[in-house]
Amino acid sequence: MGETIKLTAEDGFACAAYRAEPSGTPKGGLVVIQEIFGVNDHMRGVADRFAEAGYLAIAPALFDRDRPGIELGYTPADIEKGRDHRAAVGWDGPLMDVAAAMKEAAKAGKTGTVGYCWGGSVAFLSATRLNPAATVCYYGGQIAQHKDEKPHCPVMMHFGEKDGGIPMADVEAVKAARPDSTVHVYDAGHGFNCDQRGDYDESCAATALDRTLAFFAEHVG
Repeated sequence: MGETIKLTAEDGFACAAYRAEPSGTPKGGLVVIQEIFGVNDHMRGVADRFAEAGYLAIAPALFDRDRPGIELGYTPADIEKGRDHRAAVGWDGPLMDVAAAMKEAAKAGKTGTVGYCWGGSVAFLSATRLNPAATVCYYGGQIAQHKDEKPHCPVMMHFGEKDGGIPMADVEAVKAARPDSTVHVYDAGHGFNCDQRGDYDESCAATALDRTLAFFAEHVG
């Protein structure tokens, strides 16, 4: 369903992106923002599912600013590598790449952003610093430190109550700071949407996806 394309950000940097196109007329566009494991097989599958739901899905390779072509698995060593790449790229460059992906996705109409893990935090910043029509954040561990930034669009967040990396105190702080956002908490751990991770929870993932698609149907198309 998908293909690899090139995007050019406002600073002139070119990054790869996975582009998944729906079979019929798109309902709109979605930018799918990666975990710390790169645009790997799982993230391409996520983009494919959004395309199957009717959206033009673009997943920019945000680690290209550090090293092109990074695709990691989910071992402890991979997690360490992913954290190193995340630290290397920072926030500003990835957000420029997300903006470039939004421009590409906007060819299909109104465009939203959706991110997972580190991408959940990047997605939140896209809502506060860019101009998506709507944003969905899955277990973004750095949202709490940016919680006082005001989104410019409707935002939905998904967190796992058993997430070892995101304390519930952080989730409650986000809820208190952002009453303008919808926050769902699941009986699950971190990465519960990823069927390649130990904390995968099929039921919670399905519920979160249903809510996400209903949210985008309302705000994107």
